[in-house]
Amino acid sequence: MSFFGSKKLLGLDIGVSSIKLAEVEISRNGVTLISFGFTPTPEGSITGGEIVDPFSVASAVTSLVKQTRTKIKKACTAMWGSAVITKKISIPKIDEKLLPDQLKWEAEQYIPFDIKDINLQYQILRNIPPPNAEQMNVLLIGAKRDYVLRYAEVVETAGLECSIIDVAGFALANCFLVNYPDYEDKSIVVLNVGAGVTNFVVIEKSEATFSRDIAVGGNTYTSDIQRTMNVSLQEAEGLKVSASTGQAVPQEVTDAINQTNELVAEEIRRSFDFFLATSAEAHIEKIFVTGGGIGTPGLFEHIKNILNLPLENFNPFVNVRAARTFTQEYLHQIAPYAGVGIGLAMRQEGK
Repeated sequence: MSFFGSKKLLGLDIGVSSIKLAEVEISRNGVTLISFGFTPTPEGSITGGEIVDPFSVASAVTSLVKQTRTKIKKACTAMWGSAVITKKISIPKIDEKLLPDQLKWEAEQYIPFDIKDINLQYQILRNIPPPNAEQMNVLLIGAKRDYVLRYAEVVETAGLECSIIDVAGFALANCFLVNYPDYEDKSIVVLNVGAGVTNFVVIEKSEATFSRDIAVGGNTYTSDIQRTMNVSLQEAEGLKVSASTGQAVPQEVTDAINQTNELVAEEIRRSFDFFLATSAEAHIEKIFVTGGGIGTPGLFEHIKNILNLPLENFNPFVNVRAARTFTQEYLHQIAPYAGVGIGLAMRQEGK
């Protein structure tokens, strides 16, 4: 599903640590990954989901397009961070043609931005029963317009056409639904622990009904190790990676990671509790986890224990096949990073 904006599109996942690009082929036989690449995000170019240096990011995207040798010129990218707000609301049932005007008024109550400064979109949640027969459930999505324009500027400056700007959490949901059809009638959570934020997405009956970006991720660990060890950020990142790959590190590093695990798990629990408080009827059956940060020693267990729910690693290649050019080893390596990009690449113009 999209909320902002040949039918084949590149999926461009612009994160604070890395930029991922995915190209897929969609046919009657399903979805096939044709190409995938990633490159480091220029340092300091993105802060909290805001692109502060569009030229540097565009240059990195240009290099990535050349690296993957794709011929596709249209792209779908995604916003994330505090500039994007989603809210499920129930309103009196009205003619769908009248919804845009009605929701502008509703948005002023629920979206904490000036209505004049946002791009506002909505999705009718047809699979989610409203409180009563006289109401309808709608998902509101508001994004700061200047942030939207920065993402579009990056894509266009990189020589691509920006066809769709989506929301990272919903792209993740798209990828999940293709890979796990057995959960189409159930309620689950997908957590994507990235470098700068953790995407928290609730999928109920095949519809994304809640999305929040929690301001914790891999960089939280790096900062905490830096403070504990009194080293540079680069050295702290190296120590974090060493710990994550099973190499020997000082006990102080292990202690810092354990303390940060508690912090990250607690922030995730707060978002989970907030969702439950606003959706008392929801019954979450399982948590799926992905992202580079989920490989941090002990984090999986901390999340599982604090939420007291089954946890499973999200595999974006359960039903998404890959071209023969990809080895199983490479697919296993990129799996934690590929969900959003593949979800974006599966989008088609006009759908």
